[in-house]
Amino acid sequence: MSDIKTGVVVRSTGSWYEIRTAGKNLYSCKLKGRFKIKGIRTTNPIAVGDRVDFKLPEDKQTGLITHIHERKNYIIRKATKLSKSSHIIAANLDQAVLIVSLTKPRTSSGFIDRFLVTAEAYHIPAVLVFNKFDLYNNIHKKQLDEYVKVYSTAGYRCLVTSAKTGFHLKAFKSTLREKVSLLAGHSGVGKSALINKIDPLLNLKEGEISSVHQKGKHTTTFAQMFPLDFGGDIIDTPGIKEFGLVEFEKTELGQRFPEIRRLMGQCRFSDCLHVNEPGCAVRQAVEKGDFPVFRYRNYLNMLNDIQPALY
Repeated sequence: MSDIKTGVVVRSTGSWYEIRTAGKNLYSCKLKGRFKIKGIRTTNPIAVGDRVDFKLPEDKQTGLITHIHERKNYIIRKATKLSKSSHIIAANLDQAVLIVSLTKPRTSSGFIDRFLVTAEAYHIPAVLVFNKFDLYNNIHKKQLDEYVKVYSTAGYRCLVTSAKTGFHLKAFKSTLREKVSLLAGHSGVGKSALINKIDPLLNLKEGEISSVHQKGKHTTTFAQMFPLDFGGDIIDTPGIKEFGLVEFEKTELGQRFPEIRRLMGQCRFSDCLHVNEPGCAVRQAVEKGDFPVFRYRNYLNMLNDIQPALY
């Protein structure tokens, strides 16, 4: 006799999966046979956040995953060293929260925009959290003001925090309450420090900043879901160095930028790439100062990644 149970994958180490049932019980499981997810080529068939069915043999704790439920959504990145494959970071998300810092370590706008474009592509609401406010000088604060204005205007929620001083931690806690949230960002930006402040019982390992490169040392080696004591779940991810664009056609990239999406209907050509075509409403907006230059540059860089030597 085998007992069929349903649960959520809360941890994956590649070959073993930890499943949490509705009763909060945890089971270690393996995958039965080979699973292929239709439509995407990935290095991992099952991701943290997936709902699965599993068999639990009598008197044994080790289960066998027999079925993966249909995903509400998922978010992926290019698999390291395997440019044609992708890696599912997490599935069934209510929101993707990107923790960034303007110093120690610095997060580039290019990285932010790649993350936002990916979240847009998979229809996952994104939130930007600018952490380490206590370290910002006047130059950083000016940059912060520009970012908050630009991304808020685009339609993204922006939050400024400091894990060290407690600045806006109540708002951060409220953002996560009763939701399944992916937490992402470079190593060292303070993901674990923020979470430990709002839910000390989790006691996540916090990283140090390398004094040589001013970049974070990796403390998380695989994605893992943690229940929050005030309701909701967070999925902590390894510090992501790069966010490659997966499954993008050059003609759809503009649709993943809210500002371009609002303007593209005014372009002369329906297939306008907003590079050098005549009658392009996006380029006109950039020239008039109505479209943020750094966002447009990041768009061009991504376009070039999808189709090299395009311009």
